[in-house]
Amino acid sequence: MAHDASIDTPAVSDGEGVRRRDFINIAAVSAAGAGAVAVVYPLISQMSASADVLAESSTEVDISAVEPGQAIKAIFRKQPVFLRNLKPEEIQAANKVDAASLRDPQTLKERTKEGHENLLITMGVCTHLGCIPLGPFDGNTVLGEFGGYFCPCHGSHYDTAGRIRKGPAPKNLQVPEYEIDGTVVKIG
Repeated sequence: MAHDASIDTPAVSDGEGVRRRDFINIAAVSAAGAGAVAVVYPLISQMSASADVLAESSTEVDISAVEPGQAIKAIFRKQPVFLRNLKPEEIQAANKVDAASLRDPQTLKERTKEGHENLLITMGVCTHLGCIPLGPFDGNTVLGEFGGYFCPCHGSHYDTAGRIRKGPAPKNLQVPEYEIDGTVVKIG
């Protein structure tokens, strides 16, 4: 029998076979990676903040019309915020109090921005059980025993600096992060 040389010789050399095998491996790994991204991306993207949440991440309030002694309410993250322009006598009254004698010791200076000690910005939520205190806005004259805020739910009294002075509230009214740019306050 005659020996056919074409039968013994592979149609593809070993070098090309290795290259094809590498290509198949790379293609399989790439397809698996693309599949993993297709599965994981929706799971990760659903954890991102939605547009309505991002819109509420900060609040800007124009305070140009707030006269000394007046206060306004704004909304920040679905909670009330009190912005109060303190009169000089309210600032003096707050500064006369020995901070060390308070349940939650803070001075007015610690609760306001330098150069804007007359502008007190606090969350409008009582630190006892989350009620909304009454204060010097909307024609209200109920300011509590210390001229600041009064929580009608359980009788907490806050002074002009928003510090707890009487009642069950454990802490002062919270001061949120904010910046002042001219007559605009950006909260958050």
